[in-house]
Amino acid sequence: MLDTPAVQRLRYVRQLGHAFLVYPGATHSRFEHALGAYHLTKSALTALAEREELGPVPEDERLAARLAALLHDIGHYPFSHALEEAGFLHHERLGVAKLDRDELGEVLSALGGPGLAGRIGTMIRGRSTSPLQGLISGSLDLDKIEYLSRDARMCGVPYGSVDVDRLVASLTLVESGGSWEIGVHEKGISALESLLFAKYQMYRNVYWHHAVRSATCMFKRAVRKTVAAGALEPARIAEATDGGLMALLLERDPTGLAGRVHGRRLFKRALDLPASDVPADVQSWVWEDPELVERVEDALAVASGLAPGLLLLDFPERSSMLGVDLPLRTRSGAIERLTDEGRAGQLGLPRIAAELYQSARRLRVFTDGRASGRLEGVMEAIVQPKAEVESRLAAGRPLA
Repeated sequence: MLDTPAVQRLRYVRQLGHAFLVYPGATHSRFEHALGAYHLTKSALTALAEREELGPVPEDERLAARLAALLHDIGHYPFSHALEEAGFLHHERLGVAKLDRDELGEVLSALGGPGLAGRIGTMIRGRSTSPLQGLISGSLDLDKIEYLSRDARMCGVPYGSVDVDRLVASLTLVESGGSWEIGVHEKGISALESLLFAKYQMYRNVYWHHAVRSATCMFKRAVRKTVAAGALEPARIAEATDGGLMALLLERDPTGLAGRVHGRRLFKRALDLPASDVPADVQSWVWEDPELVERVEDALAVASGLAPGLLLLDFPERSSMLGVDLPLRTRSGAIERLTDEGRAGQLGLPRIAAELYQSARRLRVFTDGRASGRLEGVMEAIVQPKAEVESRLAAGRPLA
């Protein structure tokens, strides 16, 4: 299975996209991450089996969980999540579609019959009713534990320190509401808190670093414009590697932005505000509608004395960053529910999750050169409803 083209491609897709432009060690691949997630899943299943907790789980679901951990990223685009932000299909949909095709489909069918690919796909998309779904997708999934630890280590930063062994040892199978699901022992509460805080720190200092986001925004614009010009097919992008896609962009990108990213000639910050300083009524099109954002960027560029394409707006969204929802087995054996409200005397971090999220998230405007204006139109634009923005743009009226 590891030698199928779908899996081997992951050797050439970096885990952290453009983060290597800031952290030179961040060149690790999704292949490495997939092996790590598989290893952690096997370790968790072994620990559960040794405690005789896997009785409610048939062997075919255990196999599906292990393989879902290994294969969960086979549909991933080059350069991390940038292209999903740019409006392309989610990588999980692409990955699930590969499970029953070509050589990988044949291997899975031989290994577990015709239904195995479907069981794996349901787990990858977070829709399985299996008690093991929480190992693949959830508040304490092993994918998250693996990438935070690996990303921090490869970037050479202390922010992602997670007690992986303690977390894996704390996993338990809990009967809740008539069904079984993955939960955590009370002894693992402090390790869970460290996981959540590590995630916050990594978003604030690595994933959403200003230079990483500048490169990401430039890359998204380059890909969208190249596709719009008919010079690149989305299907080819989905099968490309980092190097393969960049080679195509350097040849075909009409904006020249790909070449600038490749040479690390990045746009600079003209505006950089924490989310706490952004109006509360900012509209969701700012992070949900890349086509409209592109039009707004060009209008703001002209209003600020720049040519279209030389101003980029960035306000990444990850509202579930510190979300928690899983059962807790207390030392007395009772079952409680850990949620974003925390638990008295135990899990306090989720209670300040909103404030941490506001601290990590930033509104930025990146420009090439110095804008002649003060970019005052940005705040006025982002609070306008989508229909109003589209109307103003269509009529050629100012956004502010």
